[in-house]
Amino acid sequence: MQKNIIAGIERNSQSRFYNQNKIWTKPFILAIIVVIGLGVISLLTGVYDIRGQEDGMEMFFITRVPRTVALMLTGAALAMTGLVMQLITQNRLVEPTTTGTTEWAGLGLLCVYLLFPAPSLVLRMTGAIIFSFIGTMIFFLFIRRVRLRSSLIVPIIGLMLGAVISAVSTFTSLFFQMSQVIEGWFVGSFSSVQAGRYEYLWIIVIVTILIFIYANRLTLAGLGEDTATSLGVNYNTLILMANGLIAVAIGIVSAVIGNLPFLGLIVPNIVSMFRGDDLRSNLPWVCLIGMGTITLCDIISRTIIMPFEVPVSLILGSVGSVVFIMILLRQRKPRRRLG
Repeated sequence: MQKNIIAGIERNSQSRFYNQNKIWTKPFILAIIVVIGLGVISLLTGVYDIRGQEDGMEMFFITRVPRTVALMLTGAALAMTGLVMQLITQNRLVEPTTTGTTEWAGLGLLCVYLLFPAPSLVLRMTGAIIFSFIGTMIFFLFIRRVRLRSSLIVPIIGLMLGAVISAVSTFTSLFFQMSQVIEGWFVGSFSSVQAGRYEYLWIIVIVTILIFIYANRLTLAGLGEDTATSLGVNYNTLILMANGLIAVAIGIVSAVIGNLPFLGLIVPNIVSMFRGDDLRSNLPWVCLIGMGTITLCDIISRTIIMPFEVPVSLILGSVGSVVFIMILLRQRKPRRRLG
């Protein structure tokens, strides 16, 4: 009986997806063209003269192409994880930055450096993924025990947890004279991306496919534990799986790129304003706009004080903080009218 209910919901969702929320529309094709254009600009942006130097084409494929590909994969990963977290927490203000997940990833990287003096990229990713998963689970355990589930309480809890973990990381790094690890992680930048150092980001494609496969069940989880359970969904197992996918994506990005704030907050909210909360039909849009947003921010970071470069996290954090405030103000308007 439960399987029939889920199958019916999936058929209805797929029917709605193909009939009402078709992906290959003119706006979506236009968005693809814009993102491709930003990718081309990214490939052509840089201080090194790839046309006038003998090794120009070699440097193009060693640095420019990997950087642009890393931008696209990272943008899709962070936007996608923000969308999933907002859906399963039923809160628009939740994303890895406002839940402490990124701070846990930084603590995982620090622990790896303490245990292994010269850790490989695989070890760093493993530590970041494990700690991201633990931190996300702790966050969900906290919010399940909080009775007052207003839109502001949930991210406040996440920010408080993140601040505590960040303080622990800072103290530990200073005590063991490893502050350069945390400082390097906080400065999220693509300047060090080159061939041989970014390929693990392709794992994000697998994460995206898995999220798309389980999109209908994750949408049911967003209705709440009681509703999802009554429809035959194993809520706890689904949340565990979602947290695992989020941890993998955040851990890989943290180990390869560093801390990139607010992207998972900006993009899903913009998409939800125009398309609602259907995960399956929104996921391509979220990934695409995430790619375009971070690529645009990276282009600005490379050209604003050229020939020097500012960290992309600075540009992304500035834009994200403004959007965060706008979302807060937007949510307060209905309350004022009722008063």
